Amino acid sequence: MPIHSSQGKGRRENLLLAYKTLGVVFGGLVTSPLYVYPSMPLKSPTEDDYLGIYSIMFWTLTLIGVVKYAGIALKADDQGEGGTFALYSLLCRNMNIGILSSRPSTPNSSLSHSIYDEGTEKQSRLAKFFKKSIAARRLLLFIAMLGMCMVIGDGILTPAISVLSAIDGVRAPFPSIKSTVVEALSAVVLIILFLLQKFGTSRVSFLFSPIMGAWTLSTPLVGIYSIISHYPSIFKAISPHYIFRFFWRNGKEGWLLLSGTVLCITGSEALFADLGHFNRSSIQIAFLFTIYPSLVLTYAGQTAYLIKNPNDHNDGFYKFIPTTIYWPIFIISTLAAIVASQSLISATFSVIKQSVVLDYFPRVKVVHTSPSKEGEVYSPEVNYILMVLCVAVILIFGDGKDIGNAFGVVVSLVMLITTILLTLVMVIIWRTPPVLVALYFSIFFVMEGVYVSAVFTKITEGGWIPFAISFILAFIMFGWYYGRQRKIEYELTHKITLDKLGLLLSDPSVQRVPGFCFFYSNIQDGLTPILGHYIKNMKSLHQVTMFTTLRYLLVPKVAPHERIVISKLGLKGVYGCVIQYGYADPLNLEGEEFVSQVTNSLLAHIQDSSGCLPSDPAEIQQEMSNLEEAMSAGIVHIRGKTRFYIGKSCGWFDKIMLAFYEVLHSNCRSALPALGVPLPQRIEVGMLYEA
Repeated sequence: MPIHSSQGKGRRENLLLAYKTLGVVFGGLVTSPLYVYPSMPLKSPTEDDYLGIYSIMFWTLTLIGVVKYAGIALKADDQGEGGTFALYSLLCRNMNIGILSSRPSTPNSSLSHSIYDEGTEKQSRLAKFFKKSIAARRLLLFIAMLGMCMVIGDGILTPAISVLSAIDGVRAPFPSIKSTVVEALSAVVLIILFLLQKFGTSRVSFLFSPIMGAWTLSTPLVGIYSIISHYPSIFKAISPHYIFRFFWRNGKEGWLLLSGTVLCITGSEALFADLGHFNRSSIQIAFLFTIYPSLVLTYAGQTAYLIKNPNDHNDGFYKFIPTTIYWPIFIISTLAAIVASQSLISATFSVIKQSVVLDYFPRVKVVHTSPSKEGEVYSPEVNYILMVLCVAVILIFGDGKDIGNAFGVVVSLVMLITTILLTLVMVIIWRTPPVLVALYFSIFFVMEGVYVSAVFTKITEGGWIPFAISFILAFIMFGWYYGRQRKIEYELTHKITLDKLGLLLSDPSVQRVPGFCFFYSNIQDGLTPILGHYIKNMKSLHQVTMFTTLRYLLVPKVAPHERIVISKLGLKGVYGCVIQYGYADPLNLEGEEFVSQVTNSLLAHIQDSSGCLPSDPAEIQQEMSNLEEAMSAGIVHIRGKTRFYIGKSCGWFDKIMLAFYEVLHSNCRSALPALGVPLPQRIEVGMLYEA
């Protein structure tokens, strides 16, 4: 009985989670009927054209939505986390490559026994190739960065196109209303939405699922009514031969129409990206039993209406709504568009947070808006930049077709990037038979490649927007990453070894002053060169000094007992501390809490070190009393404030990139406020690094 009851409870939890996914995961996908047909450059379409278009949309939803995302991608999670970056970190950890270290400091750590490390002894030829080739590793990083940039672009374009398309519905009953009024109303709605972000979504998120549930249920019912009223035999278009007939008849024009049909699968990446907030079963249940049937029926209804009214495609959604239920559907669609926008804004905040903690993006303020949901974050700087860009996209490119063209670029490129990374996962990690890998890659790479080629023809008609956004973001990310790598290289080359530290402290002029000092360092194999600079100039070091490194691992979360790793460095009163975080962990320790956790760990480490030096109980007691004395004398946090000295010998590339990095570094936030360190306890030691 207990087994059956636990299974029943598990099913109920999955069904409840599946209901909740409607309001978070599927907002962009399920609201796509608002703008798919209006985004297509149709010219005097015929019945056969519409049947061909519906067949393309049906098979796109089935192959990419059901097979690729719901069936395959959801299995490629990184310890519960999904998305482009999760695939990248999964590959890096399995191949033991990557810019960031992917292994924790303690050899006994359970993280080092990850299930993905089982195959490292017998790596595939492809894994060995990545390990040897720095160009291949950089290309993999670039692909992952491009995927992250495209998700951020999605966060700008989804609110713009969803809200604009929904509010455009007021023009059907009131044709006298100009498009500029609709654009202004859309901008106002978005500004209000962005201004409310700082309060978090916890208070209103309980409304999200009912709103999206109402939308998901009402649109297919309208679709069924439209099928019965206009074209009952619409489902004959499921036969793929209608696709061949469509392209045979239309040729290049048919290929160009793909830039609009690709929008039917927009938001499908969220199935995978939001995996960390739910679970595989709940997302699969929601998609296969509600979202997929809803979209198939809604598009069938729209197409059935358009076959009988072929010139209404510029307003393909609202025209097929019966007059009696027009206003209720308009209200539901507007609310659904706002919820869809919120989903993508939240996803953008999550992506930025992951990029910041892994040092791929300049440090911005990240606030946790919910005490219970760690994934619910908000960044003030990012929020206002998104708001300005969203409103600018609406006011400058008010035509839904231009925004649709831009959106198509984002959707198709993100899908293609996921296909490439999934293929690598299949080969390197899953060891899938080559025949199946070839079948998967050939179907999806060709299909999505054709879509990408079609949307690229729209570069001049709005398609350049995501490229401009992504190029700027990628340049910022690469500039920041390049500068950070050059700093780490300098620090590793000029690091202070323990022998050198002992030599510095043996100088009679160097005093050990009272107090407990947290000395922050970016490197773990040795000590930061700022330490030598500090001791030589200040002629002192605190009685107890803890060299502290914040270490981000290529795993989503680190277990609490593995968070703080303490070690003795062999010199009196000198210790090492590594604070470990995963990319999905919240870095929300306050100053006092942080200090107490580290000191408690240090006391436990001293007490447990009876098997090591010092082994004498009296010496251990003396060490503990020294620690308590140092803490009572005061706590101080020292970090370096370093800059590059760009001399005449630097090449032009270094001059440009390092100057750009300095601009970013001088305008980003310090790493210490993330730990809530009080201002009076902070000391910054300046030092110039020669480039």
